[in-house]
Amino acid sequence: MRKVFIIGIGSGNPDYVTVQAINALNEVDVFFMMDKGCEKEDLVRLRKEICERYIKDKSYRTVDVRDPERDRTVYERLIRQELGEEECGAFLVWGDPCLYDSTLRIIHQIIARGTVAFEFEVIPGISSVQALAARHGITLNRIGEPIHITTGRRISEGLPDNINDVIVMLDAECSFKHVNDPEIDIYWGAYLGTDDEILVSGNLKGLTHDIERIRSEAKGKKGWIMDTYLLRRTTSAQ
Repeated sequence: MRKVFIIGIGSGNPDYVTVQAINALNEVDVFFMMDKGCEKEDLVRLRKEICERYIKDKSYRTVDVRDPERDRTVYERLIRQELGEEECGAFLVWGDPCLYDSTLRIIHQIIARGTVAFEFEVIPGISSVQALAARHGITLNRIGEPIHITTGRRISEGLPDNINDVIVMLDAECSFKHVNDPEIDIYWGAYLGTDDEILVSGNLKGLTHDIERIRSEAKGKKGWIMDTYLLRRTTSAQ
């Protein structure tokens, strides 16, 4: 039967690739390289570099495909047409496939339709959330306290009640600018793990405009940006 790996490859640094992921890479016959457009060609290039670096004594091929925003049948077609009955394919997922990524949801939808038979295995990766904390040298949670992971859209509606540590992902609008609490620190990071990595931390009110400017300049230079941040209320017990 066909097999599909969904492999988390970390947030940008090839050294973030786990031993489990390397072992899986060396089983793959076909890599499906989902291209989100020319502005993110860096991400496709890095995926190919990871394959070249870690795959030893194994022939494989790559299939480059424009990742459609709405037509998810493309994934089904790739598995059916590009993967032989006894072959193993893989999608290399930025960060961790179990956190704010749609690949697994699509795989489950394909299986539910029952039009192509295959088994799949998920290989977790180092997420941007983990990389953010490591690069800033902080813990995500404080003693006995929860953390909340959400999106920029949610933050624009206000911080959750009774939560002092909030991780924000998928924020294209700098939604932290809507947070008016003067006792909030921000730990912000972009292009985590790469040569272009940017880190900023400190009081949110004092850094809001600086981060907006830095983010805009970086996106203008590269054509794309991936960033994540932690909002931390400073009055909470450490």
